[in-house]
Amino acid sequence: MVAEGLIDIDTALLRTEPKALEMILRPVLDPDAPRKIIARGLDASPGAAAGRVVFHSEEAQELAERGEAVILVRMETSPEDIQGMTVSQGILTSRGGQTSHAAVVARGMGKPCVVGCSEIAVDYARQLFYAGDTVIKRLDWITIDGATGEVMEGRVPTLAPPTDSGAMATLLGWADERSRMKVRANADNGPDATRARSLGAQGIGLCRTEHMFFQPEALRAMREMILAEDDRTRARALAKVLPMQRSEFENIFRAMNGLPVTIRLLDPPLHEFLPQRPEDIAQVAADIGVRNETLTDRLRQLHESNPMLGHRGVRIGVTSPEIYRTQTRAIFEAACALTRQSVVVLPEVMIPLVAIPKELELTRQQVVEVAEQVIRETGVPVRYTVGTMIEIPRAALLAAEIAEHADFFSFGTNDLTQMTYGFSRDDMGLFLPAYLQRGVLTESPLSTFDTEGVGQLVSMGTQRGKSRKPQLKCGVCGEHGGDPTGVAFFHSAGLDYVSCSPYRVPVARLAAAHAAIRERQQG
Repeated sequence: MVAEGLIDIDTALLRTEPKALEMILRPVLDPDAPRKIIARGLDASPGAAAGRVVFHSEEAQELAERGEAVILVRMETSPEDIQGMTVSQGILTSRGGQTSHAAVVARGMGKPCVVGCSEIAVDYARQLFYAGDTVIKRLDWITIDGATGEVMEGRVPTLAPPTDSGAMATLLGWADERSRMKVRANADNGPDATRARSLGAQGIGLCRTEHMFFQPEALRAMREMILAEDDRTRARALAKVLPMQRSEFENIFRAMNGLPVTIRLLDPPLHEFLPQRPEDIAQVAADIGVRNETLTDRLRQLHESNPMLGHRGVRIGVTSPEIYRTQTRAIFEAACALTRQSVVVLPEVMIPLVAIPKELELTRQQVVEVAEQVIRETGVPVRYTVGTMIEIPRAALLAAEIAEHADFFSFGTNDLTQMTYGFSRDDMGLFLPAYLQRGVLTESPLSTFDTEGVGQLVSMGTQRGKSRKPQLKCGVCGEHGGDPTGVAFFHSAGLDYVSCSPYRVPVARLAAAHAAIRERQQG
């Protein structure tokens, strides 16, 4: 219609629904096909998939190698499941929320995922799950729709995405010309970074370094480091971690040549890397050469009652500075090596979960010391910045004081939403369906940004931070960066960029254009 002169470009952009772009990139259910819905969970990653039910990662790999389509069904996923998740058509979990392990990994992979499906009861021992009166056994067919959270019995036909990439590129090119905010991607490895760039990402807004430990060898080294009882053992484990992380950073920097890369130092509770299942405990004990009982005792010592509010984020950097120092060395050894190869590297080191200005002051000093040391050793200058993630309400309140030690702020709206509401992302599936059904909430605040409540903290943090340091760059790296409601709000709040999963980058690009056009029209 633009080509025919019937409408102008602004009208064409405003008539196109941003969320529709994400669905265009994913397979969808055949609208004419019959279906029997047996359960509903949370819509964690869009797209539809059908496959045979498997309950363990190893079996998913075995069947996938034989050409079978599988759906991995778990109570919740952990790093041990990454290989099975990679080969599965989709993932279904009975626990967790939109920012659980399964949801975050599935979105990064572009796989359909339904989480927090409390209507199903998984029985690993009998290799089946119950959904009301329906019993689904191992190798039975099911279909999941990650856009609606629906779980269906049997095999419902899906339709491949009917994408005209030329038209999409033209439309999004128009969007970029009109947008004020940049759109980056959350990516944790070279292939994801390459995919994000192909979808129009203008940098990486969140590289989660912990996701680099999902592969077996890296996970083993990480566990040795966490379980170490003395400095010498921990140093030996960190020596294994360093080259692995350096290699991953090189791949990401190469893919993002000339674009900024925000790297978050280790953030999640350390228990997420530790074995939970008896068979995994036995395997880890054998790997690190200790008895099962010894490892079990060590796991008991490391247990936390509420790990999401426990020993994680910057607290790891304060109590175990050698971990952040090792990660920083890996970042800058990679940056210097690629700079020598004429790759333009723009690293931004992000320190997570800061609530106290002194936390950031101490850890920033560590990062700068190591960065400058590597630059001196290599003789290769690298421009870099050091900032923090604003994801605790206190950090938004004290944003001016925290800004004194930060070159940038990145609002982690997943955790900021959790802490503002007092909701647990991993447990809210137990009550969220009732809240939605009874009208207490109209949408999950972890999928659609809460402009009324959490939005006040984002606006306040941005204003107070920039009042102390006008050149402070501010962005968003939670999944709300791909939510059109959130994007419109972040534009009005004066943020510089949003970041989201690679497959949501087109959505955010169009939403950013909508926000800019409407602001101009309202003039």
